[in-house]
Amino acid sequence: MKVGLYFGTFNPIHVGHLIIANYMTEHSDLDQVWIVVSPQNPLKKKKTLLADYHRLALVRAAIEDDPKLTVSDIEFQLPIPSYTSTTLTYLKEKHPGNEFSLIMGEDNLRTFHKWHNHEAILDNHTIFVYPRVLTIQEEAAQKEGKPESNAFADHNNVVFCNDAPVMKISSSFVRNAINDGKDVRYLLTEPVHKYIEEMHFYKK
Repeated sequence: MKVGLYFGTFNPIHVGHLIIANYMTEHSDLDQVWIVVSPQNPLKKKKTLLADYHRLALVRAAIEDDPKLTVSDIEFQLPIPSYTSTTLTYLKEKHPGNEFSLIMGEDNLRTFHKWHNHEAILDNHTIFVYPRVLTIQEEAAQKEGKPESNAFADHNNVVFCNDAPVMKISSSFVRNAINDGKDVRYLLTEPVHKYIEEMHFYKK
């Protein structure tokens, strides 16, 4: 089975995440997408970061009716800090029949050279790259004909999904909106919105 791994803190998971995950299962050769919830780094505690089990529960609530999407807590069982190369090694040992790929935004690919063992990851795994909404500065650079270069753009294992629908929405936007008393029901699935409301997450 071909599995795409979509890593993140998902604090909280929102419709933008789900649109990308759905796109990858329907418009690539992936059979499933595993949404890998990253654990909280004990050295970098953030007041706004929900406990691991709550973020895991939110993802599970968001995708419970989609057989092509699975939530994974694999990194909760591994040493911190979490290195993607370590996670991939562990998954390959645990699921030898699966072929694992990575799913990431184009901005992450630009800094991929900073990842631990990035050469080994790139040589042994396909990376599906979705576009991201450009900042004002990046849009200006493109208009001037100076787009930021990407050292991995031509690698055989990098697959650009340029037609993937991308929303200009982030978990921080959702958190801040909730904190400000705004209605975010359309930015979240109904079960996720209900969970957050009942637990009074992200409120002052």
